[in-house]
This record gives sequence, structure tokens and C-alpha cells, in this order.
Amino acid sequence: MFAIIQAAGWPIWFLLIASLLALTLIVERTLYLRRNRILPPTLLQEVIKVYQSGKINRDVIDNLSANSPLGRVLAAGLRNVNAPREVMKESIEEAGRGAAHELERFLTTLGTIASLAPLMGLFGTVVGMIEIFGAQDAAGTNPAQLAHGISVALYNTGFGLAIAMPAVVFYRHFRALVDSFIVDMEQQAVKFVDIVHDARN
Repeated sequence: MFAIIQAAGWPIWFLLIASLLALTLIVERTLYLRRNRILPPTLLQEVIKVYQSGKINRDVIDNLSANSPLGRVLAAGLRNVNAPREVMKESIEEAGRGAAHELERFLTTLGTIASLAPLMGLFGTVVGMIEIFGAQDAAGTNPAQLAHGISVALYNTGFGLAIAMPAVVFYRHFRALVDSFIVDMEQQAVKFVDIVHDARN
């Protein structure tokens, strides 16, 4: 493997760095974007019970805010539980935008690597081809050596595609996951707002 990397030339080192970065981001997002961590299943019911019991204080709100992204959204609602419906909804939406930004963290970088890796591979191949043809003398060369040189130059393109394919798959998977989390958060927040304001009427 190391011999292939050496033979492929200096451009492959950029691809190696991109592959390590993509792998790190994929592992980090896989560990972070777990449904139970983002949307604890019983959290809404617990918040409704706290609201109905009237035991809303700063510590409860702070603990809820530190619980999860959904907790931060519901905590914004609890802070404004006595405010008019529009004010409460606006504070929840603002917290939701912050939570969505956190969920989408690093996805742009992963998407950029997925788009850029094939181009980096192609760049490496072009550099390799220039070096191969630039090194030939006027009398020509052995066709077998030339073919070997071209195959080595193509390592860059192959490696670029090998990085891009899983990166695209994981990028799309994480995007779909984040979108579903945001929709679920919105639905639970709306349900909480409805319960609070129905109880007042």
C-alpha cells in the first residue's frame, strides 16, 4: 500500500488528508446524530408534567436546556410559558434554528470533500501524466514502461473516487437524518405550545 502511495506521487497526500478528515467527520456525526440523544423519547411528557405541576424554575430550565437539542427548544418554550402564544412560538423557533445549526455542523465540510475528492484525484492523474510525458526523450520509450506509468498516475483518480463515494452516501444519509430530526422537533414544540395555550383557555 505504501509503495502505491509513493508511486502515485505528491498529489495523493492531499487525498490521504481528505480521507482521514472525511472518516473523522463520519464517525463524529454517527456518534452525535443518534435519535435518543437528539430527541429523548419521554422528554416532552416530562416537560408537560413539569409545566402542569407549576414547578418551573431556573434550575429546571437550565437542566432541560443541557439535556439535548430538543431540550433546548422546549426550554425556550418554558422560559416564555406566560408570554403570548406568538412570543412563545418565536422563542421556540429561534431555539430551533440554533439546534438545527448544531445538527448540521460539519455536514458542509463532508459534502465539500465528497465533491472535491474526484477533482483532486483527476488533478493527481494529470500531474502524473505530465511528469510521464515530460520525462520521455525524443527517441521514445518502451510501451510497457509508458503503460505502467499511466496506470500509476491513475491511482490518484481511483483513490479520489474511493473517497468520494462513501462520503456522498454518508452526507446524504446525515442530511436526511437531520431533516427528520428537525421535523420531529417542530412537531413536539407545536404540541407543547398547543397544550400550554389550551390549558389557559
